Amino acid sequence: MKIIFMGTPDFAVETLEALFWEGHEIVLAVTQPDRPKGRSKAPAPSPVKEAAARLGIPVYQPERVRRPECAEYLASFAPDVIVTAAFGQILPESVLNIPPCGCVNVHASLLPKYRGAAPIQWAVINGEKVSGVTTMLMDAGLDTGDMLLQEEVVLEPKETGGSLFDRLSTVGASLCVKTLDAMAQGTVVRTPQDHAQATKVGLIDKSLGKIDWSMPAEKIECLIRGLNPWPSAFTSLEGKTLKIWDADVLVKPDQNSYSASDSLECRQPGNADTFGVPTLSESAGPGTIVKVTKEALYVQTGEGILVLREVQLSGKKRMDCGSFLRGCMIKEGTVLSSV
Repeated sequence: MKIIFMGTPDFAVETLEALFWEGHEIVLAVTQPDRPKGRSKAPAPSPVKEAAARLGIPVYQPERVRRPECAEYLASFAPDVIVTAAFGQILPESVLNIPPCGCVNVHASLLPKYRGAAPIQWAVINGEKVSGVTTMLMDAGLDTGDMLLQEEVVLEPKETGGSLFDRLSTVGASLCVKTLDAMAQGTVVRTPQDHAQATKVGLIDKSLGKIDWSMPAEKIECLIRGLNPWPSAFTSLEGKTLKIWDADVLVKPDQNSYSASDSLECRQPGNADTFGVPTLSESAGPGTIVKVTKEALYVQTGEGILVLREVQLSGKKRMDCGSFLRGCMIKEGTVLSSV
């Protein structure tokens, strides 16, 4: 098929490459303009622009795709279909109406759940057990069009926003190829979304990473994984920002409340280690470090205890908690607070 591809981040690159190597004629790659990046703030191309250059595909970078001249330019390529994957702009009807086969979007959720931006990170943050990818025929709404194909992905116990991003990128590429094959063969089935079941999510920003220690330990642990690698979850240790990259939740096997002599179970992927923690205090406030060992910090939350495994103090490298504690003296009773 003759395709105009529209996408911007790494998530879209695998789809672009899969369509190219499948033999489709990609006549144009549309992506966001170069944006400042890094300490130098020098303009940097998007991953899709870099991939298109490697594949010899012409690139178009409109500041706003809603401008009339943009639709006129895209129409001049006479595409059979427009494929989008995390493009970053909402397409106007003037663009949606260009290809005879419509505009197909690769969306990283099981629609109608998680319409909108950052569905991958929100799935991890919200503790979902299953995510996936949906290909849909776009309409004027935000992720409201008819669904074409879906594929589920079961999240791993220690799934992060980054690892799920990579997995769904691969799934999305394969699913898009299958979708276009079905369209070409006339076998694709359009399934309207149940709008009553729809949920919407917004953009992720750095402020979301500020840990509220009054939350349950399970929710904090999901937040840490969902915001790994960007923008990261963080707290304040004696006035310095402490990023937390990995943690485990301690729970009693019978799920009852803690007491001073209880042994607690640490939930880790693959094996559950039992830790004797004889000095835990139920009266400690959220954010209080209630136990320090050679390898971990135990922090009281609003419900349960979180064991910090990998951290990064402002100005330092990311490291396991054991290495961190060998270079930083932390006392029990120290309180981690919001920055």
